[in-house]
Amino acid sequence: MIEMRIVGVHVEMPNSQPILMLTEVSGPRSLPIMIGSVEATAIAMHLQGVRPARPLTHDLLGQVITALGRKVEQVRVVDFREGTYFGELAFDDGTTVSARPSDAVALAVRAGIPVFVDDAVLAEAGVVVPEESEEDVDDALSAEEGEPEDAEDEVERFREFLDSVSPEDFDKS
Repeated sequence: MIEMRIVGVHVEMPNSQPILMLTEVSGPRSLPIMIGSVEATAIAMHLQGVRPARPLTHDLLGQVITALGRKVEQVRVVDFREGTYFGELAFDDGTTVSARPSDAVALAVRAGIPVFVDDAVLAEAGVVVPEESEEDVDDALSAEEGEPEDAEDEVERFREFLDSVSPEDFDKS
């Protein structure tokens, strides 16, 4: 399993298809996952710091898991078949529960749960986002030596990448 970072959610135009982008913590590959608008909103809201007055479904799920004395230790994307991703929640007692990756990630962003992708899934469906120019790297490092690139810059690179691809680019069949 390869640990991933949640980059964000982008809406692909012209069909308004939300895409969740996960990127390897220690590598160049990214995994774009087309998701539903409800899950995209839930993920994006939390990433942007928006906290609703009352719990949304994913908040409720996290609260129920905690109330039952359990903890989700990992969110995993474990398979990719016929254009569909399959995920699971891995609990502290070894139990796993099948889950749509979008729902699992919506829970992960709320609870600070790490996200992992099976090696074979990333090998099959992962893409390499084009590298930044040396000038971009120099600008990012000059802001604070040794600090990672600003999240907004990474999201902008992600948007530029998405503008250059279409859903057909991810069809490996």
